[in-house]
Amino acid sequence: MAPWDLWYRRPAVAWTEALPVGNGRLGAMVFGGVGRERLQLNESTFWAGGPYQPVNPEALPHLEEVRGLIFAGRHAEAEALANRCLMAKPIKQMSYQPIGDVFIDFGHDGAEDYRRGLSLDDAAATTRYRAGGVTYTRELIASPADDVILMRVASDRPGALAFRLTLESPQQGAMMPPGRDWIGFAGKGPDAHGIAGVLRFAVKARVLTEGGDCMVGADGIRVEGATEALVAINAATSFVRFDRVDGDPMARVDAGLMDLSAGRWADLRARHVAEHRRLFGGFAIDLGTSAAAELPTDERIAGFAEGGDAALAALYVQYGRYLMVSSSRPGTQPANLQGLWNEEVQPPWDSKYTANINLQMNYWLPDLAGLGACFEPLIAMVEDLSETGAVMARAHYDAPGWVLHHNTDLWRATGPIDGAQWGLWPTGGAWLCVQLHDHADYRGDDAVLGRIYPLMKGAAEFLRAVLVPLPGTDLLVTNPSVSPENVHPNGASICAGPAMDSQIARDLFSRTAATARRLGRDEAFAAELEALLPRLPADRIGAAGQLQEWLEDWDLDVPEIHHRHVSHLYAVYPSWQIDPDTTPERAAAARRSLEIRGDDATGWGIGWRINLWARLRDGAHAHDVLALLLHPERSYPNLFDAHPPFQIDGNFGGAAGIIEMIVQSKPGELLLLPALPPAWPKGKVAGVGARGGLTVDLDWADGVPTGIVLHAAKAIALDVRFGGALMPVTLAAGETRRLL
Repeated sequence: MAPWDLWYRRPAVAWTEALPVGNGRLGAMVFGGVGRERLQLNESTFWAGGPYQPVNPEALPHLEEVRGLIFAGRHAEAEALANRCLMAKPIKQMSYQPIGDVFIDFGHDGAEDYRRGLSLDDAAATTRYRAGGVTYTRELIASPADDVILMRVASDRPGALAFRLTLESPQQGAMMPPGRDWIGFAGKGPDAHGIAGVLRFAVKARVLTEGGDCMVGADGIRVEGATEALVAINAATSFVRFDRVDGDPMARVDAGLMDLSAGRWADLRARHVAEHRRLFGGFAIDLGTSAAAELPTDERIAGFAEGGDAALAALYVQYGRYLMVSSSRPGTQPANLQGLWNEEVQPPWDSKYTANINLQMNYWLPDLAGLGACFEPLIAMVEDLSETGAVMARAHYDAPGWVLHHNTDLWRATGPIDGAQWGLWPTGGAWLCVQLHDHADYRGDDAVLGRIYPLMKGAAEFLRAVLVPLPGTDLLVTNPSVSPENVHPNGASICAGPAMDSQIARDLFSRTAATARRLGRDEAFAAELEALLPRLPADRIGAAGQLQEWLEDWDLDVPEIHHRHVSHLYAVYPSWQIDPDTTPERAAAARRSLEIRGDDATGWGIGWRINLWARLRDGAHAHDVLALLLHPERSYPNLFDAHPPFQIDGNFGGAAGIIEMIVQSKPGELLLLPALPPAWPKGKVAGVGARGGLTVDLDWADGVPTGIVLHAAKAIALDVRFGGALMPVTLAAGETRRLL
């Protein structure tokens, strides 16, 4: 068993036991059945509905009335009016859809020496067992090189392989007339919330054999007397972009499917592995090992909280990296709430893009983990959102620039949805722009800054326009807004100036101004943004010593004292506004807030808490929280994060938190082992990303660094800090320097 393998002693029964493969566009969940194999299929552009713009003409005429009610303390009335008049139409967005299932029936009643697994290094799911004295092997890949799903099915006895392959879909449509060696299904996406389903789709499965017979009929594809077979699967939709659906799904499916031939498996697999490793390679993590590392993955999850399996934490990081490479590659859609994988036509939370934490959390990992290329789909999405969000900003707020509230979908809808208590939050786009700026900072690339600056400027223009004076002060606040997704003691969520909004605005305005000056643009606009910064409410400390979530000291009187969101701690992570070194009093207040809120939460909530405790330099506590995440209640047998149900953000956030315990990249400063837990006294990482195009290799023993190597893609000057040591370092572009 390789260290980066997941493996099991029995087939998957539940979907959350199956193993995921993906190439960013196509995904499959592999069950590894004996009598019957199930491959559940997804294609990243297959969603319900079609292009739409959910503008509500009643919103703008009632905006000032809602603001006035909030400032008057009449929050419940404000929320009721907002629900009647300010929400998007439709009030729901579209859902991500499954495209179909391939079933392969082998007729085997039982198996011996069964084993299935997933190699993260090869991105291949393998099932192997003996039945009737024959060893059968299945290996499946979602090739990014050939853009198809491929599976080799083989027996070790010539002529012993026989199976029937069928194709089903939960969608409206019909089976195509079969071809010589293929079957297919074509259909149309579902309607939703009054929006017509307009996406056409097609999915095909083709079988090529070595020896034996391959027969296609109404009951599927039958193979008899073969030794080896190649199963190739492709799916596509008519999606072109959020406002165009005139693509040809059939041509797209055939493009990668019909030029295959039997006997090419070794070449196809090698091309796939090389392209996968081009992104996945270059990063290493070793936190130690033990006998527990030899156990099946589900047994390791069950025992992690007992200690002694540091290698599972390292595997969790690599699994997060694998999921990122598999669900977000240049040219594909970004990873949604479930990444790329979804089996339900009514998935939890529609498997959309939730922008009040979850979408952002999905992209905390790439720059840290040597996967900066995987960030590209998020930039492309924000570029789309700046177009649709400009219409929403003007229609709902009479404001320039662009807005995104707390959710979006394939069609880049930006309006406030679900209800005012969740959706009337106008800073989702602003947060995404700050995250894009972080990405540019990690890359150290002015070309990326040049690309994202118009997006940042548009988000800043909107926010500048909608900030309103807080009565009786010179301060500017958002109104209406919410502190996601919490309810305050007045029985409502709607409010003015929640801490998170001011923190995001502070980051957006300061970074947009700095970027404008770096690029030599918009001097007057930059100066205007900087002048607004002192008028944003500062973080406040409440009577219990906690960092306040709202302008009012409501934190201890909320209905959910242990709420999953910790929105007001954005300033600690992912931002650097609050830091134990520079703002110790506020860092102590943030710690108090975490203590009050509690460690246990939903899966993604735990993932966020790991990062927060790491930023507060408490590695032992961060590891305790990690033990909550790597537990059967929060990690399914296939290591998918359990909200519950499945949400992939916990995987990405948890993996980022583990790296954050070892290396933190602060603007102008690199912190080594800032929150190392006692459970990892010895270890090493290589290929960790840091700001300014820097890559870090680090070895440690007895909790202190024993080897430090920096690789600089760009010229950079920074301080490197570990323990009590502070080391100023200047590197030339392309230089590698060993510091220790």
